[in-house]
Amino acid sequence: MIETTASPFPQLRLRPWLGIVATALSLLAMWMGLVWAPTDAVQGDVYRVIYVHVPTAWLAYLAFVVVFLASIGWLWSRRPWFDALAVASAEIGVLFTGLFIVAGSIWAKPTWGVWWTWDPRLVTTAVMFVMYVGYLLLRGLSTDFERRATRAAVVGVIAVVDIPIVHLSVLWMNSVHQLPTVARIGAGPALDASMGLTLGVSVLAFTFVYVALLVERIDIERHRQARVLETRR
Repeated sequence: MIETTASPFPQLRLRPWLGIVATALSLLAMWMGLVWAPTDAVQGDVYRVIYVHVPTAWLAYLAFVVVFLASIGWLWSRRPWFDALAVASAEIGVLFTGLFIVAGSIWAKPTWGVWWTWDPRLVTTAVMFVMYVGYLLLRGLSTDFERRATRAAVVGVIAVVDIPIVHLSVLWMNSVHQLPTVARIGAGPALDASMGLTLGVSVLAFTFVYVALLVERIDIERHRQARVLETRR
């Protein structure tokens, strides 16, 4: 039996403020990244792409981990809310993964001399992007709600394996990609304090953007689910 309870998000009193906070933090992060943070002594101003590249990478990981957890939730409970959370987070994750790749290419051109190279980090990220695009396409292959949600959940559980591979690929394989800059084992961050603060604000801003988009997308999906389930009665 599938529950049809409404999403809890429409009742959240703080929901209207998510977009406002996300916008304010994004403007602050933009100012800090473009104006306040100092110029890098080696790379010059091109390094400022880091304030987009790293947050989008973090959001790609976060979004797909949420897909994994929501997929487990659906398989365990069969509650449509978990399926709505999974598809919403997957769509946003694909968006941020695409931005992650684009920002990395913009950074790679002046530093490596090419837009793209078959580096382990780039290849595994591209694989992750394709896997979750496939996850979204899979959802369109069936009109049966429960069957579609179950198939997608299985893929959502399996695909999460690629996340640690992407993140650790620079340590496991020969790579031209730089080693971790912030979370370095046995050493402090390889960033100036003001650069680190700017990066932290950027990550926070992107996280609020993710949450704001997620809440709205779940609400849209729950209304769509309600219409689909209503036609089955």
